[in-house]
Amino acid sequence: MLQQLDYLPQGIVQLAAHELTTVLSGPSLIHLPGRRPDPLFVSVLMHGNETVGWEAVRRLLASYGEGKTLPRAMSLFIGNIAAAEQGLRRLPGQPDYNRVWPGSEERDTPEHQMMSQVVEIMRQRKPFASIDVHNNTGFNPHYACVNQLGIEFLHLALLFGRTVVYFLRPTGVQSMAFAKLCPAVTLECGKVGQAHGVAHAEEYLDACLHLSEHPQHSVSPQDIDLFHTVARVTVSSHVDIGFVPGRGDIIFEPDLDRMNFQELPPGTPLGRINDAVLHELLDVRDEEGREVISDYFSLKDGQLCLSRPVMPSMLTKNIDVIRQDCLCYLMERYGEHLKDSQ
Repeated sequence: MLQQLDYLPQGIVQLAAHELTTVLSGPSLIHLPGRRPDPLFVSVLMHGNETVGWEAVRRLLASYGEGKTLPRAMSLFIGNIAAAEQGLRRLPGQPDYNRVWPGSEERDTPEHQMMSQVVEIMRQRKPFASIDVHNNTGFNPHYACVNQLGIEFLHLALLFGRTVVYFLRPTGVQSMAFAKLCPAVTLECGKVGQAHGVAHAEEYLDACLHLSEHPQHSVSPQDIDLFHTVARVTVSSHVDIGFVPGRGDIIFEPDLDRMNFQELPPGTPLGRINDAVLHELLDVRDEEGREVISDYFSLKDGQLCLSRPVMPSMLTKNIDVIRQDCLCYLMERYGEHLKDSQ
């Protein structure tokens, strides 16, 4: 399935994400030379409807112009172009491209094998750093995610912004696989179509291309807002959900996504549940995969409420995203653990 090239196909930077199938036969790994040989690995379109990564990369490459050498070699992985052609996260029957990298707990598929092939190819090329670029839904700030708390990982994240999220689940994500090879981050660049998200990602990638080495000094707690993802919340497949009063098992608050990156107190309502048992509607798992719904949620007079202080991320009102991925992640501040990286 993997197409591997050592050149940039002619005219590709003029194409939007939904047009890439006209020049690429499928997921593609493109190696471009640079003055420093250890490549920056960049992955885009892991989700076909999250176009910020491709938009940033094509603007970046166009800015260098034809024939101009990059400051550092780049290996560009362009992922789910078939889904991008239709503006979808993934096609029916496809696995999530950001859940099938080495370390995944999901069943083996041809996509798992392809991602393993990408990792092995890049292992031989000794990447300098890895950047996976995403959009998200709902109101979220721009932030970077890491799966290790090493100094090089944190500095790479801080180059994007002071808000950093550390997580260990879900497994099978690109950044976790590449963390075994080099410092790796995931970028979350806001909603699709926002120009400042594209500009921020482009500026960041260009800065990474110009890095000669990774900083080795410790990260001061005053310079970072570090959060730890402690749980992932999914909605059971049979549950009828909505955002306006009416029929349904769960009616979420109409401004639900405005709660993202807000430190919420116990008792904060997220929605109303109609005649159902809480654990039959939601599945809440900690980073060890344990079911922990009673630690974070309770029912009070039919309202779904938080039972402890917590900060959500990626709350969304997009029902398709809720069903294909999750309702949200729950986070706690993690500043005390910075001393472990120093």
